[in-house]
Amino acid sequence: MRSWGPLTAVCLSTFMLLLDVTIVVVALPDMARASHATLSDLQWVVDGYALALAALLLGAGAAADVLGRRRVHVMGVAVFATASLLCGLSEGPGALVAARAMQGVGAAAMFSSTLPLLGSVYQGRQRSAALGVWGAVSGSAAAVGPVLGGVLTEGPGWRWIFFVNLPVSVVSVWLTLRKVPESRGQHARRIDWAGTFYFAGFAGAATYAVVHAGEDGWASSMTLGAFMLAALALICFVLVERRATHPLLDLSLLREPAFVGVMAGSLAFSGVAFGVTPYFAIWTQTLLGMSPVRGGLILLPLTAAAMVVAILVGRLLHGVPARLTVGGGLLLIGSGSFCEAVLNAGSNWTALVPGLVLVGIGTGFVSPTVAGAALTSVPPERAGMAGGAANTVRQLGYALGVAAFGTVLTSRMRDTLPSDAADTLAGGGAGALRSGFSEQALRGAFAAGLDAALGVAGWAGLLAGALVLILVRSPRNAGTPTAPGAPGALRETATRG
Repeated sequence: MRSWGPLTAVCLSTFMLLLDVTIVVVALPDMARASHATLSDLQWVVDGYALALAALLLGAGAAADVLGRRRVHVMGVAVFATASLLCGLSEGPGALVAARAMQGVGAAAMFSSTLPLLGSVYQGRQRSAALGVWGAVSGSAAAVGPVLGGVLTEGPGWRWIFFVNLPVSVVSVWLTLRKVPESRGQHARRIDWAGTFYFAGFAGAATYAVVHAGEDGWASSMTLGAFMLAALALICFVLVERRATHPLLDLSLLREPAFVGVMAGSLAFSGVAFGVTPYFAIWTQTLLGMSPVRGGLILLPLTAAAMVVAILVGRLLHGVPARLTVGGGLLLIGSGSFCEAVLNAGSNWTALVPGLVLVGIGTGFVSPTVAGAALTSVPPERAGMAGGAANTVRQLGYALGVAAFGTVLTSRMRDTLPSDAADTLAGGGAGALRSGFSEQALRGAFAAGLDAALGVAGWAGLLAGALVLILVRSPRNAGTPTAPGAPGALRETATRG
């Protein structure tokens, strides 16, 4: 390797931003107790970050090409660090959610520039080696997040899951300024601010509608109004993109069945595989009495299986059609979700293990191959755009999954508990309900809610897997595939956090 400095700087910031997708999961019960947060507040703590990251990712990538990738990256780290400080100092759920959204803005600037920065520094075999290290670091962030979050929450307190970003950010900025040269896109283009605005409006309104449906129902005026606003923003986005000289997304790509299939798979992947995990943390800590560390460790069967299988897929299944790895992986994830949906009032965390392992195996098939599937589903000159779109919808899928499964969870709880009690239980307030309800009733209601959410996740995974198998037939560029290190491939080929 010519120099480890640029790779270290980029990997450090990448690990930090992806870690913050999952590190908050096991801290949610403590956050709820400290700030008297409701379930919807907790959902927005998770979704505020993922939504801002998804909504701004493509726009930030275009801005980095124009303004300078290193400059945008450093600005992103600065915004991320400032937001992390505000998260740790927040005294109420509203301030925490706002700071998490600000974190997502910084993360989008960081994430969109990571691979282009590596591509500008390393060439040939060094580039392949750098991308391999970067991919391993990205994948490990999801595995480390819940465990590190549990250690920090149980030790100095949940606020330190944000404070820990401050020294890391300082080192990241110092390394980036010292070791990473500035670079820009080869062809100057305008930033599609209008497209970015309308896509952010669509993503935010759609997620708000799903979260609000859990409180007031799908037919409430607020829920329907939010859905209408999301539809209006989506229509405006389409109209803007059709007329833009340099659109965020070339809508003609949607005429390619393979591209549509990959986007459907990407949207479902993170939501189905990880969208229920925040509620596992609430269940294990508030009803099973587990510590934050143990609550984080229950996800190890998933993350360990995913990492092992991803390594094996990279080494042994090179050249296997992406429709099989992505589609088959989604079928495994859906099947694993069904295997997890076996909970009752007497269940403990071990009942989840077989399903978690199966979800992890499916994740190991999908995660390292879905980005490549996006690249090969479009013409070479659109590979960067396709990779960025796949990464965007993965983050959006996670946000929508957390929102939708929370709504399903509370709706099912209301079959056996009053609405207020169901909302309190889902939000981590089991302790406040024990004087009025038996332990058996509370555990049974939460288990039933988890089963319902996991069942919906299972059907979504199977449907997405089937769509990928049907639509993603053969790569459009089978004769001239885009290599992972090619410039066009470096817009975004990252893993979820």
